[in-house]
Amino acid sequence: MNQRTLGSGDAALTVSALGLGCMGMSEFYGTPDEDESRRTIHRAVDLGVTLFDTADMYGPFTNEKLVGDALAGHRQDVIIATKFGNVRGEDGSFHGVSGRPDYVRDACNASLMRLDVDHIDLYYQHRVDPDVPIEETVGAMGRLVEKGKVRYLG
Repeated sequence: MNQRTLGSGDAALTVSALGLGCMGMSEFYGTPDEDESRRTIHRAVDLGVTLFDTADMYGPFTNEKLVGDALAGHRQDVIIATKFGNVRGEDGSFHGVSGRPDYVRDACNASLMRLDVDHIDLYYQHRVDPDVPIEETVGAMGRLVEKGKVRYLG
């Protein structure tokens, strides 16, 4: 599998040229099949895919668990990207967006637990919150990097 470098210098992150977006494995495109999704993730790893994309809102909240479980035996070989910012209830209802620093922190901690990892490789905001200055949101994200919870920001 061809590789691509995102960023440069100390901020460079090398990933496979093709990544696997896992959103449809939990909702939006019909009834999900967890076994088939796991097989798909494992086959992608076998083919050299190293970038796997998920988000807290997918499922809601179940996609990160699926991705984390499926990649558990491959953690050192893959890059897990996840997102925050779309606020959903446990029942799947949408509650808008949030870029508040406390939300960013709490969303990251919840994603770490669902993914069952000690850090997120690539973390980014799914939707910008027009009510929160972007500097506040990115500042909160930067603190996650400083704490070792996140390696790269997108």
